[in-house]
Amino acid sequence: MAQRIRIEWPRGVLHAVLADTPTATALDAALPASSVASTWGEEIYFDLPVATSLEPDARAVVAPGEVCFWVEGRSLALPFGPTPISRNGEPRLVTRCNVLGRIEGDPRALAGIRAGDPVRVTVVE
Repeated sequence: MAQRIRIEWPRGVLHAVLADTPTATALDAALPASSVASTWGEEIYFDLPVATSLEPDARAVVAPGEVCFWVEGRSLALPFGPTPISRNGEPRLVTRCNVLGRIEGDPRALAGIRAGDPVRVTVVE
């Protein structure tokens, strides 16, 4: 699949490449979608109209810039640094999440998103 998505907020934009996973396919079907950002340490997350289950390779400790889907919160989770429960500075999510892909470029650009910012996710054709 290797689908690309665009994540847009008032002060910036990033692109990400998604792997061929069941959750990425469900996300693709739900786009375009808009939401409102929340923050948790150096993680941005926002709800999207996607319902899915945990995949076998779901994990809580991820790399900065990995695109994750928090199943319980029905939210896209975009970590770019430590969260309040991190150990040794790695991004540690609140629960195991499905890893869908990776941000292209510097994931620290996500630091420009503030809680309450509108976020729009679209498919890059």
